[in-house]
Amino acid sequence: MNAVNKHNAGVKSKKKEAEITGATVTAKEMKPIIGCEFFVCENHLDKSRKDNGYQIVIIAKNKNGYHNLAKLSSHAFVNGFYYIPRIDKKLIEEYKEDLIVLTGNLYGEVPSKILNIGENQAEEALLWWKEQFGDDLYVEIMRHNQEDEDRVNPTLISLARKHDVKLIASNNTYYRKKEDSNAHDILLCVKDGEKQATPIGRGRGYRYGMPNKEYYFKSPDQMKELFKDVPEAISNVQEVVDKVEAYQLARDVLLPAFDIPEQFVHEEDQVDGGKRGENAFLRHLVYEGAKKRYGEELSEVVIERLDFELGVIEKTGYPGYFLIVEDFIREARNMDVSVGPGRGSAAGSVAAYCLWITNIDPLKYDLLFERFLNPDRVSMPDIDIDFDDEGRSRVMDYVIEKYGSNQVAQIITYGTMAAKSSIRDTARVLDLPLFDADRIAKLIPNMSKLGKIFGLSEKELGQKFRAEDLEKVNELLNIADGSDLQAETLNLARTLEGSVRNTGIHACGVIITPDDITKFVPVSLAKDSDLYVTQFDNSVVEDAGLLKMDFLGLKTLTLIKDTVKIVKAKHDILLDPETFPLDDEETYALFQRGETVGGVSV
Repeated sequence: MNAVNKHNAGVKSKKKEAEITGATVTAKEMKPIIGCEFFVCENHLDKSRKDNGYQIVIIAKNKNGYHNLAKLSSHAFVNGFYYIPRIDKKLIEEYKEDLIVLTGNLYGEVPSKILNIGENQAEEALLWWKEQFGDDLYVEIMRHNQEDEDRVNPTLISLARKHDVKLIASNNTYYRKKEDSNAHDILLCVKDGEKQATPIGRGRGYRYGMPNKEYYFKSPDQMKELFKDVPEAISNVQEVVDKVEAYQLARDVLLPAFDIPEQFVHEEDQVDGGKRGENAFLRHLVYEGAKKRYGEELSEVVIERLDFELGVIEKTGYPGYFLIVEDFIREARNMDVSVGPGRGSAAGSVAAYCLWITNIDPLKYDLLFERFLNPDRVSMPDIDIDFDDEGRSRVMDYVIEKYGSNQVAQIITYGTMAAKSSIRDTARVLDLPLFDADRIAKLIPNMSKLGKIFGLSEKELGQKFRAEDLEKVNELLNIADGSDLQAETLNLARTLEGSVRNTGIHACGVIITPDDITKFVPVSLAKDSDLYVTQFDNSVVEDAGLLKMDFLGLKTLTLIKDTVKIVKAKHDILLDPETFPLDDEETYALFQRGETVGGVSV
């Protein structure tokens, strides 16, 4: 995905340059094709028995097809998850518009029924799929040099020709090059917690693995040679590609509608989608807050700064963002949740200070608003909000209640295998002694990647690493040149480094959408929770135009809050941390003496 994006960005850049210089650009943009392999079971809501169903490939023809794909994937993870994410034919009938279907590999419904049930049942299944998708159904044939494929393919070809369904050649691709098959097998063992020495098969004493080494990215010539007896299966690949329209999923940020008081509503906004009402309400809130912060009679300096900031907010189109943030921060304080004083560039906004979003006066400390929101470089404002770690969940509950549980989600993260963990995981699978694995892992300098170490010349290594680290790196290179188990472990770990290892949840990111979130991105469920989690990570959801808020739970704020309670209980003195002076000499003396523990962001 990243490679395609970088390629297309490069081609666009060259085309722009060519318009100026008159040069000819031969490179072409790649067309991204979005699809998903689904497990189609009898009833995706039935969790009384294990039913993994059949594997079917579904591709989006256009943007509407993508949205239907997102809906199906969301249903699979949210409602149909039982051992694996599942959908059923009823859902397919509901969301089939603008989708292309391939009948799948040996675990697809039609091939699987040919192998395990009977040709008549397979034919019935094929006719159901044809009835739903017509010319957008393709019978998929694969040739990985397997006996079961050799048995099923003649029947698949016969059924396709009998019912006028086009054939399409495909190859399951799990790794790029044939020689990477062993690294892929190691990855499967890591996933299942198995040793590679365990034989591949089914049942006790066996493990999962691929039947051969044919699951690599084959060249066009290799595919043509494999399917030379059915050339139409190759040419139909281009037909599928041509059916897929080029469409953009990136968009400007979509803010959820914020309910404003009736006296600020502008009827014109309903007609042209303007934000006059939101801007007017924001101005009202800011000026009311300014009177509390700076006094009833505002100075020219304050008025000039506020008018400038509000003008930029209006110009960039983000009044709703400030209203949303002000609303849940105000509610947090009402719930006795501690809120941080402000962090990052948002502390430079007087408007945010007057809304009590931040608690630092930018005028007093001469902080720049332009670092936060620049009128010459329009970008989404980003306010990091700190809550005490016990109260963060209550603020989340408020946001969910206000906007609806189907419009709020956390963000998934994809954990990848780092250099040291890839060595330890590979060593465990290959049964390399723990002592040796640990020794090799410790040769890698902190924050270094195997890919970078092995990609540098001797001179570059000398420039990059200190003397003590360079000695370890050279030992690492010597191990890699060997032919023993240690060398095999290290070289396989180099291939596996960067592979997705697991999923998690972003520590503080929360998405709020203007409508059902599944209309924009596919979602799943958080572990042991009913809260949605996006299937796309942080960078993708922001490109998709979804509003991301950072709700960070800080233990420091909880400690301060507890300390205030203890002082009140023991000494009957009510402290207000927000009024503590920043120039207290005794506090600085305490730091000078080093008599502090756990001071963060001091």
